[in-house]
Amino acid sequence: MSNDAAAGTMMIVFGVVYLAIIVLFIVGYWKIWSKAGFNGAWSLLMLVPLVNLIAFLYLAFADWPIHKRLRNPDTFN
Repeated sequence: MSNDAAAGTMMIVFGVVYLAIIVLFIVGYWKIWSKAGFNGAWSLLMLVPLVNLIAFLYLAFADWPIHKRLRNPDTFN
């Protein structure tokens, strides 16, 4: 196997690992957003540079819908 072929194979392996890590984080954020009471699709904002920081800070400091529902149990259906 030549050096070029080995380098190409390593790039493919690193690319697959990188994509797997991205998917893992998106799935994790999806669960966090969902458990907080938001739509899980908000986790896709984590793919957009700078927007991901704003979304993260919003998630950290916003009043979560689940907390609003727990404070007012009459809203449960």
